[in-house]
Amino acid sequence: MELSKLNPSQRQAVENTEGPVMILAGAGSGKTRTLVSRIQYLIEEKNISPFQILAVTFSNKAAREMRERVAHTTGHDMNALQITTFHSFCSRVLRMEAEYIGLSKSFTIYDDSESKTVAKHILGKRGVNPKEIPPSALLYYIDNLKNNGYYQNHPKRDEDEEIIADKTEQMYLFYQDYENELAKSNAIDFGGLITGTIQLFEKHPQVLERYRRRYKYILVDEYQDTNRAQFILINHLAKETRNLCVVGDEDQSIYSWRGADIRNILDFEKIYHEAKIFKLEQNYRSSKNIIEAASHVISLNQQRKGKEMWTDNDAGDSIDIVECPDDRDESQFLVDEIKKLTKAGAVADEIAVFYRSNAQSRVLEDALRKEKIHYRIVGGIKFYERKEIKDLLAYLRVVVNPKDSLALSRIINTPPRGVGTTSMTKIENEAISLQCSLFEVMEKIIDSPQEFTHLKLSAKVRSSLGALISLLQEAQVESSQNASPHYLYEKLLHGSGYADFLRAEKTHESVARIENLSELANAILQYEDENKEANLIGFLETITLDTQKDENAPDQPQVSLMTVHSSKGLEYPYVFVVGVEESMFPSFQSMEGGDMAIEEERRLFYVAMTRAMKKLYITFSQARMLWGTMRFNGPSRFINEIPENYYNWKSLTKKSQQFTKSSNSFDDFSQETSQYDDVPSTYQKQAAQAAHKFQSGIRVRHSLYGTGTVMESEGFGNDEKVVIKFNDGARKKFMVKFAPLEKI
Repeated sequence: MELSKLNPSQRQAVENTEGPVMILAGAGSGKTRTLVSRIQYLIEEKNISPFQILAVTFSNKAAREMRERVAHTTGHDMNALQITTFHSFCSRVLRMEAEYIGLSKSFTIYDDSESKTVAKHILGKRGVNPKEIPPSALLYYIDNLKNNGYYQNHPKRDEDEEIIADKTEQMYLFYQDYENELAKSNAIDFGGLITGTIQLFEKHPQVLERYRRRYKYILVDEYQDTNRAQFILINHLAKETRNLCVVGDEDQSIYSWRGADIRNILDFEKIYHEAKIFKLEQNYRSSKNIIEAASHVISLNQQRKGKEMWTDNDAGDSIDIVECPDDRDESQFLVDEIKKLTKAGAVADEIAVFYRSNAQSRVLEDALRKEKIHYRIVGGIKFYERKEIKDLLAYLRVVVNPKDSLALSRIINTPPRGVGTTSMTKIENEAISLQCSLFEVMEKIIDSPQEFTHLKLSAKVRSSLGALISLLQEAQVESSQNASPHYLYEKLLHGSGYADFLRAEKTHESVARIENLSELANAILQYEDENKEANLIGFLETITLDTQKDENAPDQPQVSLMTVHSSKGLEYPYVFVVGVEESMFPSFQSMEGGDMAIEEERRLFYVAMTRAMKKLYITFSQARMLWGTMRFNGPSRFINEIPENYYNWKSLTKKSQQFTKSSNSFDDFSQETSQYDDVPSTYQKQAAQAAHKFQSGIRVRHSLYGTGTVMESEGFGNDEKVVIKFNDGARKKFMVKFAPLEKI
C-alpha cells in the first residue's frame, strides 16, 4: 500500500491500528483521506477481512462516498464493506435479533410524521388538550431520553438521574404509553433503533458477544457529533477488543441542540486510558490568514483538546470585516461584491453566503433576485417556498381574492381546527354541486346552517369554519378601506391562531418558523416603505413576479446560500458570513445559556471561517429590523476576537457612526442611535410617541413574544430602551420607539 501521499501525522494515524485511537482532525486536514487509508491499511497490510471492520458515520451520503473510495483503492466489492450509518447498522442488527426485544423481524420503522400521529393518539386518549401539551413537545421529551440511551426497565447508569431529572410524572407516563403503543404495532422509531440495540446488548450479553467477535476493528467518523446513546452503543461493541478508532474535531461540535454530546470526545481517555491521540493539524484548504485568524478565535474556548492548525498555503488576502448601516445596505454590499468577483473571473458556484438562522435569507434572496444573480439554498428551502410563508401568503390571497379556492383549502385546517379530510370532502363536493367557490359555500353553511344539515357537519366544524370566515371577512372589509398590508398580516397571523400554534410547539423547528414569519413581516414593511400607495394586492403581485423570475436552469452556476450549520463539511473559494452581530451570532438564546452555549457558538463561527479557501468576508449591520423592531446590537464579540493584523475593517457608514473594535455592546451603540438619520422611513413609522412610558416592573404585551415584565428601563422619548423578561423566561432588549409593545 502506498502511504507516501500522507503527511507524518496522517501516516501515524493510519499505521497505529491496535488499541483505542483518537484522531483529532482539524478543519481541512484531510480527515476522509486518512480514514479511508486506515481502512485500506487494515485490509491490505494487516490482512483483516472487510467483514470484520465496522465503520459508522452519520449520513447515507457520507457512508456511500466512503464505501466508494475504499472499494476503488482496495478492489473489494462495495457490498462487502461494513461502512454504514448508526441507524442502518442498528436496523440490520435488530432485523436479525428482533425477537430478543419482543419484536418480529418484519417490524416497521416509524418516521417523524408517524411518530407524531402516535403521540397525538396518546395525548388524545389521556384527554390532554394539544394546546397544553403539543405532540411535538412530547416527542421532544422522548427524543431527549433516547438520545441519552434511555429505555424502559434498563440497568441503572450513573447519568440516569440527570437525564430524567426534569421529567414530570405525567410526561414520563406519556413516554411509557408511547413505547407500549409502538410495541403493540410491532414498530420502532428512529431513536428506538439505537436504544433498542443497546437494550439488546445489555439484556442479552450472549448476543453482544457474537457481535464483538465479528467486529474486531471499529471506526467512528464525525465523533464530535455522537450523542450519548451512540457512545454507549459503540462502547459496548469495542469494550473487549479495544480496537476503536474515533475521528472528529471538538472544535466543530455544533449540534448539541439535536443531542450531540461533546463529552464523548473530551472524555475519551477517561474511558480508554491507553488511547493514542493523533492530531491532524495541517490545513490544506485555506489561506494562512484565514487559518491563523480562525485558530486564534477558537483558542479562546475552554472545552477543547487543543490543536494548533497551520498551513503551507500562501498568506492570501486579509479578511474583510464590513460595517453596514442596516441589513438592506448589507445585502446590497453582498450583491455588489459578488458582481465584482464574477467580473474578475470567479464562478458563481465558487461563492457562498452563510447566515446564523434561515430567516436571514429573505433580504439576501430579494437583493440577489433584483440583480438577477442566480442562487441556491443549500440544506434548506428558498424563503417564499417555506411552508409557514406559503401558509400566511395563502391567508393574504384569500383576503384579496375570496374565490381562490386553492389558497382557502390550504388554510382551512391550518393551524388545526378540527376540520378533517371527511368534512373537507363534503364541503368541496357541495361547492361543485352548487357551482360556487369554496369561500361562498362556507359562507352559505355559516349563514344558513338549516339548508346544509345533509352534510352532517359537527358543531365543532361549523364553529371553526364560522370563526375563520368571520376573520377573513373582517380582513376583506379592512383591506377595502385601505388598511396597510402589515396590519392585515398581523391580524391574520394572530387572529388565526397560527402564531400561538407555533409558540406552543416549543421545538427548534417551530422557533425557526416563527423567525421566518417575523421576516415576512419585515418584507411587508419594506414593501410599504418603498411604495407610497402600498396595498395588499401590490405586495402579493410583487412577491409572485419576483419569485417567478427566479426559475433557474439546473445547469446554471449559482451562488450558494445556507446556514452555518449546513456549511459543515463544505468549502468555497469565496465566503461571506453575514449578520455577525451580538444577539444574532452568537444567538440571543446562547447568550442566555451561559459559557457552554457561547463556546458552541464560537465553534460555529470557527466552522464558518474555515469553509473559506481564498477570501473571507464578515459583515455586520449597525441596525437590523427584527420582530418588527429596529435592533442596534453592535458587532459580535467574535469579530473582536480576531487579531487586527488579519483583517481590513471597511465601513459603509458615516464616520461619526462607525464602531471601534471595542465598542460593540448594546449600551455603547445606544449613544449613537439617536444620531442615526439614515434609518428607513418605515422604521420611523413604527416609533412610539410617548416618552419614558415603560418603567421597570410594569407588565407589557409584545405582538409576537407575548406578555412579559419590564426589567430595566432607561432613556426618554426616542432614546428610551427597555429590557423585558417574557413569560417563557426569554429576556430581550428593545428600542421603545420601534417596538410593538402595549401596557397590560
